[in-house]
Amino acid sequence: MAKCAICDKGVTVGIKLSHSHIRTKRTWRPNLQRVKAIVDGSPKRIMVCTRCLRSGKVQRAI
Repeated sequence: MAKCAICDKGVTVGIKLSHSHIRTKRTWRPNLQRVKAIVDGSPKRIMVCTRCLRSGKVQRAI
């Protein structure tokens, strides 16, 4: 679910490191926005990361 439809950016997994050096797993999710975009000539709602929106890789539908 948490994946960009344009660049396939998804969840990244790593560790959280506390002050006492206890290591626990954590995730970083991409900043996804649900936008109406032109996909294969027709408007469709897709999940797109903000980097793809900002760089102009998505043609927005009105």
